Amino acid sequence: MTYPSLDLERELLANYRFVIGIDEVGRGALAGPVAVGAFALSSDGLDFMPSTLRDSKLVPEPKRKPLAVEVATWGTARVGFSSVQVIEQKGINSALRLAALDSLSGFELQDTIVLLDGSHNWLGDCGAEVVVRVKADRDCGSVAGAAISAKVARDELMTSLSKDFPDYGWDSNKGYAAPSHIKALQSMGPSQHHRLSWLTKILGDQTALF
Repeated sequence: MTYPSLDLERELLANYRFVIGIDEVGRGALAGPVAVGAFALSSDGLDFMPSTLRDSKLVPEPKRKPLAVEVATWGTARVGFSSVQVIEQKGINSALRLAALDSLSGFELQDTIVLLDGSHNWLGDCGAEVVVRVKADRDCGSVAGAAISAKVARDELMTSLSKDFPDYGWDSNKGYAAPSHIKALQSMGPSQHHRLSWLTKILGDQTALF
């Protein structure tokens, strides 16, 4: 079987006007916001999925932005963010939900079903029916489209932030726990864009790399 497919979307679109795939990026990062992509597909797009679309983790970085542009012409993509401050104050799960609601805010949700990557409905009540699928970012084209859209948007933001904080290497590690990022944290301490509550091990034990 070729991944992703539109088999589930085709089934859902027999009863709904739109399927909106949802996926998150940045959950495990040490710095920067979380991003949630939402990608809306109608039955008109069932025969036009980009041939190179894959789970965003499997797409080489140089090919991600052109793919995201192609995805944006295939359907409608939006990305919502929750800041480091929201993550620290409300926790990662609430931050993800708020980012998802932000990404959905520009869509008409009547006669729409949301297809969510994961094992449980972390989105909650969003104004539309929600169906959850494990590995939907791999298996379902609409969710893969949401994932690549969120990945590119968040990566661009982290690259921009890196211009003012070059020593952390966010232009390459995008805020994740790369050895060079951890070394910079241990030598310089955190910035305003770090999730302080996530850094106890790194800053408390010079040998800890998680």
